[in-house]
Amino acid sequence: MLFQKIGDEERFEVSNYVKEYLKLNSQYNIDLYLGCDSHTRTKGTKYVTTIVFHLGDSGCHVIYTMEKVPKIAVEEYWTRLWGETERSVKAALYLREQGIEINTIGLDFNSDKTRKSNKLVKASIGYVESFGFKARIKPDILPAISAADGLAR
Repeated sequence: MLFQKIGDEERFEVSNYVKEYLKLNSQYNIDLYLGCDSHTRTKGTKYVTTIVFHLGDSGCHVIYTMEKVPKIAVEEYWTRLWGETERSVKAALYLREQGIEINTIGLDFNSDKTRKSNKLVKASIGYVESFGFKARIKPDILPAISAADGLAR
């Protein structure tokens, strides 16, 4: 699975990078957050999956992967959102297979029942947690979702 750093076009194998980064920064208490966001534009839909390394009180480091797919129509909103959940779990499972555990998977869904994304909250949280990962939704602070949102726009 290939990821890259913000501002750098070079892509690298994510598990090797994460292991090396954790080793080089072992003096910090690092939490790993993962999330995916998507945006649809005229030419297609873009999914961005991010991993945020939260280095204690020192800040964050972000890496990401981007996938462009054919445009997902507005009326297929649930399909696009479910794709975010699937991509997040896929990345977290891949990292787990390589001996790396994610602290939290952020889901860009809202606990507010008036929001459209709320309809997928139970299904998505259930899916994430069925693999043993912790899921978080809005209004919690979701660093990986914030990063993914900025990169997907």
